[in-house]
Amino acid sequence: MYTASASVSAPSRPTRTIMPGAGPYAAPGQGRRPAGAVTHQVSGRLDLSGAQGAQLRTAVASVLRICPEFHPAQVLRRSGRSVLLVGSAGRATVVAKCLLDQSPLWAERFRHEIASYRAFVRHRPPVRAPRLVAADPDGGALVLERVPGRPAGLARHPLQAPARADVRSVLGAITRLNAWQPPAGRFDAPLDYAARLSRYHELGLFTDRDLGDLQKLLHGIAAERGTARQFCHGDALLSNILMSPTGPVLVDWEHAGWYLPGYDLATLWAVLGDDAQGRREISKLAQQAGPAARDAFLVNLMLVLTREIRMYETAVQRTLREAPATGAAAATQSGLAPGEEQRLLLRRLHDDCALARRAVRAAVGTR
Repeated sequence: MYTASASVSAPSRPTRTIMPGAGPYAAPGQGRRPAGAVTHQVSGRLDLSGAQGAQLRTAVASVLRICPEFHPAQVLRRSGRSVLLVGSAGRATVVAKCLLDQSPLWAERFRHEIASYRAFVRHRPPVRAPRLVAADPDGGALVLERVPGRPAGLARHPLQAPARADVRSVLGAITRLNAWQPPAGRFDAPLDYAARLSRYHELGLFTDRDLGDLQKLLHGIAAERGTARQFCHGDALLSNILMSPTGPVLVDWEHAGWYLPGYDLATLWAVLGDDAQGRREISKLAQQAGPAARDAFLVNLMLVLTREIRMYETAVQRTLREAPATGAAAATQSGLAPGEEQRLLLRRLHDDCALARRAVRAAVGTR
């Protein structure tokens, strides 16, 4: 990160032994299996009874319209937004992602993900991505090849540091992707930096000084000649990276596009809370291209950390609202009071944000 006066690195926390599923950094999205990921043999039958069964029948029908040979076998993941099915198409094992929430925001993200996979058909990125089998942007259906492998991390914020070899492999893949130059017009810029800064300020997530400092860094980056946007995955969580026998495979490309340099690195830094060495490696990579790239990484990091804080604050509030009905069971399962798991993560995220804030102010002082 910024080495002149403030290197962003979180103090290591004592190792804790926590049973899977009971850890403090679980929600939201614990154990979410990314699209295209299957680590077990396809087997079993779908339960098409009841209200959820009707929803599944609708999803399967949308897949069959674009892939008539699809035979569903198992539900990998179901959320309020989408359902992930594993099945076969001819002799190949495939994964079908079906959109359930047809609101404009999620429909647009789904179309963006499909557009990314379609672009990869002719213009292959320097990292592996699942091969597109069929897609229907309007119907909300996407069929991809089944990619063998294990997620680099099951939770959004893993409890323990990943294996050192995995971190090196992931950083190598992200670095190759960020250096890629796809043809013009294939991807857009998903993030409006000025608008996002203003929005977080209006919500009270940024102070007046935060807003002023980050705007100064943006202006300085814009003034630097040769500081171009960088192609990023846009959601480089460990749970969106599969460790296959041939190397990392990146999935869930719904946020792919052009960002200020270091957005993917900032995302990885934010979720590697228990990996001090990994964070140091990321900080060095972010600074290699000079002060402008360093400042861009700092802006990205503040935005990513603030987004995570906002997400988990919402999760805590939701948990507390539901506590009267589910609190006793939750406390029995995890050993913690309702909401305590998310609060532990929030505490760390606020500490990380304070580190990033100090690095931003140090960087502004050099402008």
